[in-house]
Amino acid sequence: MNATTRPRVVIIGAGFGGLTAAKALKNAPVDVTLIDRRNHHLFQPLLYQVATAGLAPNQIATPIRAIVRHQKNVNVELGTVEAIETAQHQVVLGDRRVPYDFLIIATGARHAYFGHDDWEEFAPGLKTLEDATEQRKRILLAFEHAELEPDEAERTRLTTFVVIGGGPTGVETAGAVAELANKALARDYRRIDPKSARIILIEAGARILGAFPQSLSEHARRALETLGVDVRLGNAVTHVDESGVTLGGEHIASRCVIWAAGVQSSPAARWLKIPADRAGRAIIGGDLRAPGLANIFVVGDCAAVNDSAGKQLPGVAAVAKQQGAYAARAIKAALNNETLEKPFAYVDVGNLATVGRKAAVVDFGAIRFTGFIGWVFWSVVHIYFLIGFKNRIAVALDWVWSYLTFERGARLITGDIASEAPAAADKRNAA
Repeated sequence: MNATTRPRVVIIGAGFGGLTAAKALKNAPVDVTLIDRRNHHLFQPLLYQVATAGLAPNQIATPIRAIVRHQKNVNVELGTVEAIETAQHQVVLGDRRVPYDFLIIATGARHAYFGHDDWEEFAPGLKTLEDATEQRKRILLAFEHAELEPDEAERTRLTTFVVIGGGPTGVETAGAVAELANKALARDYRRIDPKSARIILIEAGARILGAFPQSLSEHARRALETLGVDVRLGNAVTHVDESGVTLGGEHIASRCVIWAAGVQSSPAARWLKIPADRAGRAIIGGDLRAPGLANIFVVGDCAAVNDSAGKQLPGVAAVAKQQGAYAARAIKAALNNETLEKPFAYVDVGNLATVGRKAAVVDFGAIRFTGFIGWVFWSVVHIYFLIGFKNRIAVALDWVWSYLTFERGARLITGDIASEAPAAADKRNAA
């Protein structure tokens, strides 16, 4: 530690864990540098709503500088981390070197394809705003192309949407696409009936929402089927290409496949040269410190941490936020030559997932909600945790309007659409 300056805390990643840590160090006698490759904090739990035209991107994202503008000990730097020089206590961003006395790595995770990275081109996932707006374009263009397609088989293929993965993201995405087709788009087309669209949710496990109790998982499945979603369980996808997906011995023709089946950690473990699990998460102990590197903490989705029973903690926002706060407390203690007596212990705040506009499942252990009451509770919780009063009001008003009118105000196709034209349409136009 440099004796002539205040201790320098570098935080990589302005997601839930990194931002919580930065805020927790507000009154600490340290200088904080918050590094992210994007200039905004993203509320990922609602990302699927951008992808399904329910919300606009600016409603779930806030500029990082605006969030910490009143915190005088925080400096924000835009950049992509390439390496960490642990011996020199430096973070490498291209030609720049950012020195640190304490380092918190909270770089999250991306979607993973279990060794089939070539599938990403045909089944993109949802982790960034760019992912969400691209998905929105793909979904809306599928209906636009179907409207112009004379071939019935190709129309069916265009309006068949496959969601792979039965966790909260997959369940919520499938339900939202079904409502988009059945309600918001139902009266907008002349040649096709959007309500005839097929939405298929594929889960390799025995049930969807595996982290929820059996009864809530079954309730969610029934709610999806009420919306018209075809839920396929116990059969893994074996191939994905431009024609659709292969499920066991069955081929499902689809122009729009959405991946929600797995995640791959950022390269935190590789940067630090420490062991990682199969998903690339850095294996760390209850003090959240990297093995052999007492001044480096790893939190959130890039960390593999077990609870007191030896079960790995889930990759959810609540875990990342609590770990970020713990890392900040550990740094404050270290400044006073102290250590925290107790290891990190996650306080389970429950699980929530919505299935369309009138149903959700909420699990607080002994207390559980389903149906409309669950949906209201889910909505209130998500609005409360959004950053910024303006975003909370905007999202609340959008949801009320959507609930009353079935409209979706963010049905915008942006970017290059020429490259998205199906091959059949291309041939027809050439003829």
